[in-house]
Amino acid sequence: MTLSFFDQFMSPTYMGIPLMALALLLPWVMFPAPTARWMSNRFTALQGWSLNRFTNQLLLPLNPAGHKWAILLTSLMLFLITLNMLGLLPYTFTPTTQLSLNLGLAAPLWLATVVIGLRNQPTIALGHLLPEGTPGPLIPVLIIIETISLFIRPLALGVRLTANLTAGHLLIQLIATAAFVLLPIMPAVALLTSTVLLLLTLLEIAVAMIQAYVFVLLLTLYLQENV
Repeated sequence: MTLSFFDQFMSPTYMGIPLMALALLLPWVMFPAPTARWMSNRFTALQGWSLNRFTNQLLLPLNPAGHKWAILLTSLMLFLITLNMLGLLPYTFTPTTQLSLNLGLAAPLWLATVVIGLRNQPTIALGHLLPEGTPGPLIPVLIIIETISLFIRPLALGVRLTANLTAGHLLIQLIATAAFVLLPIMPAVALLTSTVLLLLTLLEIAVAMIQAYVFVLLLTLYLQENV
């Protein structure tokens, strides 16, 4: 049976049951539970410090009215980072390579920011569709363009995350296959290819963290326009 490189992105099943739900629940099992002790271990302290730094960075562009989203945004970023990182382990599956999942995360959150803007400040929210000082003949065209741009935002969020992770996983798969094939033929070239594979894996770890941060940061910017 001939396998495709894209088979790694298929949702795994066990006895015909999709394991997507298990893959989504796994990150929460790995997080340390808070204790009643005054002093925690180093891992919990590092996690708390990282969360504080991430949260402060995310809330910088937001007005005080948007700080209510702090727990949601921080949890989403931590969730995405963990999913992306776990997907780099051998014999694992990355749920965030599925466009359906990413759109399922992006569309409701984007829609929530739009609804908040229309409810709290409808004039300003609708004013984003028409820049100030626009010439009269261009008004209908700009309204159409800005409306299309508004509705493309969730699609751009989902496609960006999916495309970056999919491209990285495919490249790792291709280079790993090349190193495995070249090992008995040209060991020196295979060693060089393995070194490139190691560097690419480190780069993919950084991409997994950066893309999760960018996803949440763009949501924060969308929220800033509506609060």
